[in-house]
Amino acid sequence: QVQLVESGGGLVQAGGSLRLSCEASGSIVSINAMGWYRQAPGKQRELVAVISSGGGTNYADSVQGRFTISRDNAKNTVYLQLNSLKPEDTAVYYCNAGVRRYYWTDYHDYWGQGTQVTVSS
Repeated sequence: QVQLVESGGGLVQAGGSLRLSCEASGSIVSINAMGWYRQAPGKQRELVAVISSGGGTNYADSVQGRFTISRDNAKNTVYLQLNSLKPEDTAVYYCNAGVRRYYWTDYHDYWGQGTQVTVSS
């Protein structure tokens, strides 16, 4: 079994900052890409940022320059630093990881349960 547990969400005023964390645990041989997605009410889930096992990153245009994704491979943890937050960043943020559970299996996607980020104007 693999679990992804997010933390760090909350309520913040516009212009403020938050740091999200997501730790993967369980039967894990290796993790390739890790990422953050978000879903606002009435909208589809969208990619926020992704980081490869080697540290390469990619961001949605809407968060470029404001959010920073990083990871600690020794801790199987991915982080998202959210700066200069805007009300339109309000959403449930989900982490995602491609996990290989055994040496003889392929990578499969796993999701966290989500953490709420609310930005007040």
